[in-house]
Amino acid sequence: MSNPSACVATPHPLGSTLPALYLGDDFAQQLCTAFDDVLAPIFAILDCFPAYLDAGTAPVDMLDWLAGWIGLTLDDQGGAARKRTSIAIGAAVLPERGTARSIREAVRAAFNVETEIVESGATSWSTNPDSAPPGEEVPDLLVLVVTDEPDAIDRRRLDEVIRTAKPAHVPHRIEIVAARRT
Repeated sequence: MSNPSACVATPHPLGSTLPALYLGDDFAQQLCTAFDDVLAPIFAILDCFPAYLDAGTAPVDMLDWLAGWIGLTLDDQGGAARKRTSIAIGAAVLPERGTARSIREAVRAAFNVETEIVESGATSWSTNPDSAPPGEEVPDLLVLVVTDEPDAIDRRRLDEVIRTAKPAHVPHRIEIVAARRT
């Protein structure tokens, strides 16, 4: 590692913040200069820390770490641009994790295909406390993937993407169908 502090200067030198008694002390000023040299790169990183947490500006070697913070497992398909897109979409749908929208967006981010999500559940309200609950008794999730190239979809990878996006207690099925040509 070459001299990292050679090009990084501190915006607030410690020597000028000392009490008046130490402003004229050469040893104290040299000690503060040494601290400035050591701390300047750290301050520079901390000043830029929000950029490390943004999928669009994070260094490439931090993308997998950043994805792990929101529960994504990324592969190397598509390169850094695909990873950045997946992280941005994953962060956007994080509050809705486990919903049909988050599953749809996870599949779109991983495979760039449209999906249709069919759930067995439903919601309703009633003033009658004895009304039958809507939906089916056994939860089920059907993920219908519509694509021009059904054979190009890696079914194992698709299953893994859906498994991480859906609620853990809900079993799922996958159907991959060719898009209709008109």
